[in-house]
Amino acid sequence: MSEEIFQSFTITYEALNERETFSCGDVIIGEISFKLCEEIKVSSIMFDLKGEANVMWSIGSGKNRRTYSAREEYFKIKEILLAEDNHGVGDGNTVLQEGTHVYPFRVQLPQGNFPSSFKGIHGNVVYFLEVQIHRPWRLAKEFRSEFNFVSDIEANHPQLVMPQTASSTKGLYCLCCVSGPISVGVRLEKKGFIPGEMMKIIAEFENCSSRTLVPRVKLAQTQTFYTRTRMSKRCETRYLALIEGKHLMPHSCDVWDNQMLQVPADTPLTISNCQIIEVEYSLVVHVSIPRGVDLKATVPLVICRHCRGNETAAILNS
Repeated sequence: MSEEIFQSFTITYEALNERETFSCGDVIIGEISFKLCEEIKVSSIMFDLKGEANVMWSIGSGKNRRTYSAREEYFKIKEILLAEDNHGVGDGNTVLQEGTHVYPFRVQLPQGNFPSSFKGIHGNVVYFLEVQIHRPWRLAKEFRSEFNFVSDIEANHPQLVMPQTASSTKGLYCLCCVSGPISVGVRLEKKGFIPGEMMKIIAEFENCSSRTLVPRVKLAQTQTFYTRTRMSKRCETRYLALIEGKHLMPHSCDVWDNQMLQVPADTPLTISNCQIIEVEYSLVVHVSIPRGVDLKATVPLVICRHCRGNETAAILNS
């Protein structure tokens, strides 16, 4: 019997919102459908609803190569769609005719402090429904479909609507002489932002030195991956958006009072409630110093879900 007898296998979900995301306690309603090109016998059809995180990275090469990995499971819910006995596995007397077969399902996500879906450089957090079709004397045929899960941290949480500030100052040296200091300060109206949102930046730059400086603003994402014991980790930083200002001439200053920076619409949410993966964000305002180390002022950010009316999140940190 050919393994190609299963055709057009699909798993569809009823959307709960325009972003097609799910959260703790949500009921997932959908259907599993597939087309058979010939008649078959099956023992059972079942599915698992799973949530888990996995990481893996390597360092070195050849004989010195060392690999680190870890896994964290959040839930595993098993449901039976078709079975011939109370144990969920029959003797294979159920016959499925050639043609299209549809199985509706309804399953509720458990309550818990689970991290949002994420696909990173050395690991991911995934939520998926995995269907298994068991047939006599054959390996089970498996199909998998991922769905987008978002954590319960919302942008209107009280801790995320407070103004944020940061500043930094540095003295410069020119040959054997001390040059004037440079300073940078930044203010944001709040700490929490949603993907696609415009961020208003207020910044002040003062250049009392004899050098020409270049001010820049970057939205930084830091991914950190851990082993289960957290004895080993791997960090990766990416810059998702950049604004470069006009050159700051010697002995001058500049003020940004309404500079806008958009959070990319596909930005993953902050993850702070996973043992093996952290995803953190910050706004880095700095000036580039020729032949010197840049001066930076960093403001931590949280990228979170859209608000649901006036409801606030039940949890912020693990």
